[in-house]
Amino acid sequence: MDEWVISLIEGGGYWGILLLMALENIVPPIPSELIMGVAGIAMAHGRMDFAPVLLAGTLGSTLGNYVLFLMADRLGYERLKPFVDRWGRWLTMEWRDIERAGQFFRRHGRWVVFVMRFMPMFRSIVSVPAGLAHMRHLTFLSYTAAGAAIWNTILIMAGSWLGRRFSEAETWIGWATVVFAVVAAVWYFWRVFTWQPSQGQTED
Repeated sequence: MDEWVISLIEGGGYWGILLLMALENIVPPIPSELIMGVAGIAMAHGRMDFAPVLLAGTLGSTLGNYVLFLMADRLGYERLKPFVDRWGRWLTMEWRDIERAGQFFRRHGRWVVFVMRFMPMFRSIVSVPAGLAHMRHLTFLSYTAAGAAIWNTILIMAGSWLGRRFSEAETWIGWATVVFAVVAAVWYFWRVFTWQPSQGQTED
């Protein structure tokens, strides 16, 4: 996967970064750490510039999150309940978990959207409760873009630092991404197989 991402960035340039960052939020197996890290390495080697890399990455991330937000906003809590009741094990959650998350989000929504941009496991998922809670679109976009810009800056500078000091930095980033994906998959399946519905909650 890392070779495909590298080739797309090199061939597509800034537009490739924008596309990959949008997909990263809709198709989680493509991690932003790899995308922006490789872009940072390219910047260290003089093939890209910081400002357009940051702009493309932040715009792509914001657009990808907005797609998830719009889907959840259109769906709403009422239509979601039968889905959660049926597929609770695979979601590793119950409807009361959704209700608690919704209440928390309505109290702290803006800052949750911003802070979650720095958490690899949750930065895309947070768009769903934001949409379900019918958060104001401009507010969601503003906080998402702000958080994404800061996170992308960190990743770009980290990639640039690696690129200046290590000739095999791209390979290291690729392997680190694979390890992270494996750990995330193991954690998810452990959650699925150990998940138990609470008393009064039945599975199909």
